[in-house]
Amino acid sequence: MRGLDRVSVTQSLAEAGCIAAGDEADALIRAAACDADVLDDLVTRRTNGEPIEWLTGSVMFCDLNVFVAPGVYVPRRQTEPLARRAAMLLPPAGVAVDLCTGTGAIAVVLAAAVPTARVLATELDDTAVRCARRNGVEVFEGFLDDPLPRAFEHGVDVMTAVVPYVPTGSIRLLPRDVQAFEPRLALDGGADGMDLLSEVVRRSTRWLCPGGWLLLELGGDQADPAGRVLRDSGFEGVDVMADDDGRPRAICASFVPA
Repeated sequence: MRGLDRVSVTQSLAEAGCIAAGDEADALIRAAACDADVLDDLVTRRTNGEPIEWLTGSVMFCDLNVFVAPGVYVPRRQTEPLARRAAMLLPPAGVAVDLCTGTGAIAVVLAAAVPTARVLATELDDTAVRCARRNGVEVFEGFLDDPLPRAFEHGVDVMTAVVPYVPTGSIRLLPRDVQAFEPRLALDGGADGMDLLSEVVRRSTRWLCPGGWLLLELGGDQADPAGRVLRDSGFEGVDVMADDDGRPRAICASFVPA
């Protein structure tokens, strides 16, 4: 039993390899609400690799506090530029759709940035659906765009998606805790990681209005093939967005139907 001693909690986390052990210790102590038994359980789960966000119940995303339920893919900071770009492209009275919404983080950002817009989302996993709804997201349960109301065909101004894009053979290279805890459903993108990326591009043309925008997160070697799929599907102005290290992280393009 570690009790409520911050020093011992920090030491336990540091020995387990947690880089920001002091900050995590503070977060876990707050989450335990002065209950030493709860804190001991939280620290044990964290040192076993469980995501800190599952234990504290939230993550900061684009300066907004987003609820995260255990078992749901944790929004990454690398997705924030995509969310901010999407918010900039969403008209005041526009319509946005976030596919594979997970916690609903991107939809939360869009709704906060453009409160006069209609923001919809879809999600296949029922735990994630409940999580997104707790975050105030209007989410439809089902695969990709399947559950969207037909009334929105050719009326969507901005569509975003963070689909699984890790090549199946590369999942074993991910950090141990990611492999052990985060849902494979949110990671596995098929042999080259392009399966769902390509599928979303093809399906998006049913929903986007002329000039509407599609924004997709992707891996570093997927920008070129994703760009080809976009151009072949009637998109223009393809723009690859890089992370702080200069690696491609997302792609953005405007739909111009023939």
